[in-house]
Amino acid sequence: MLNAPRTLTYKKLFKILHQDSSSQARQGRLETPHGIIETPIFMPVGTQGTVKSVSPHELNDLNAQIILGNTYHLFVRPGTETIKALGGLHSFMNWQKPILTDSGGFQVWSLAKMRKITEKGVEFQNHLDGAKTFIGPETSMEIQSALGSDIAMLFDECPPYPCDEEYASKSNQMTLRWAERCKDWVVKNEPKAGGTSQKQLHFGIVQGSIYSELREESAKGLVDIGFDGYAVGGVSVGEPENEMIRAVENSVPFLPENKPRYAMGLGTPSQMLEMIARGIDMFDCVLPTRVARTGTVYTSDGTLNLKNNKFLNDDQPIEKDCGCYACKNGFSRGYIRHLVRSEEILGIRLTTLHNLYFYLNLMSQARDAIRNNTFEALRIKYREYGKF
Repeated sequence: MLNAPRTLTYKKLFKILHQDSSSQARQGRLETPHGIIETPIFMPVGTQGTVKSVSPHELNDLNAQIILGNTYHLFVRPGTETIKALGGLHSFMNWQKPILTDSGGFQVWSLAKMRKITEKGVEFQNHLDGAKTFIGPETSMEIQSALGSDIAMLFDECPPYPCDEEYASKSNQMTLRWAERCKDWVVKNEPKAGGTSQKQLHFGIVQGSIYSELREESAKGLVDIGFDGYAVGGVSVGEPENEMIRAVENSVPFLPENKPRYAMGLGTPSQMLEMIARGIDMFDCVLPTRVARTGTVYTSDGTLNLKNNKFLNDDQPIEKDCGCYACKNGFSRGYIRHLVRSEEILGIRLTTLHNLYFYLNLMSQARDAIRNNTFEALRIKYREYGKF
């Protein structure tokens, strides 16, 4: 039996400003210690304290409102003490806007061959040198407190796909017990966001694999404990897209309307718009930066692989009328193709800046469309888009 919510005193942090008339899409505003975030929003991923190949100044120019860091990776290298000594994660990265840190729970899944899960937490074999590393609920909260992120995620286990219902159920119950321990630690220690006197925010993570009853159980259990926001986890772990969408549909109805909702690790442009239509507010994904490093770029008409020979003599920008640095400064497809094929750093930087601009601009379009009650048209435009 879960305990009654143990609440800290917070002012209203999230406000829904507009609601789409044809779906559950909503445009909102989330207040964090390092700034206000307009939702729906995409968060560029800076796993190791940097968004690959992009400077904080460039992220600011792209109108990135918040970025993501990873507890496990920063804990392993350079280590919590180093980051604390250098002023916390915001100062360490030279980024003064909001930061969300993942709890390390995803590494329970992604490092599956190198870990042992017990009620206490997870023992990892360090991916750098093989040394044993332990993260449990309290440890994860301590690390994220030391990092000083604006939003800290609760420690969870992400069940693999596929898994049977018995395993998913046991995992679900343990994740809820871990969430209780995380909340107890937060209430006792009242962690602050780095460089401020304001309380760090904490999001619970709904699990349950592909099983609707377990998704409901997880969501209701987390709401009973009480958090500042809620994420849908255990998606984008190898399941078919229809199961990914079902996981969101089986979670969102049991989450509070007045709290932000975050789909972890998603996704393609079409996936994000479909999730927004189902009431999701926040996203993160390595996809735009990862595919950029292979020469793949996004346009409003679909993706292009600039390594292809057909772009050899192409003097067009990646996309006409695009406002990214690469396009507005006249770098041609042919030149970027040459850079990427030659493995020049500039090529990766140009494709990355373009893709991040595309994702962030898509979220800006979604916010405008919700305000103007034209979201359905945007959703239809991208419905068949970005299937890798």
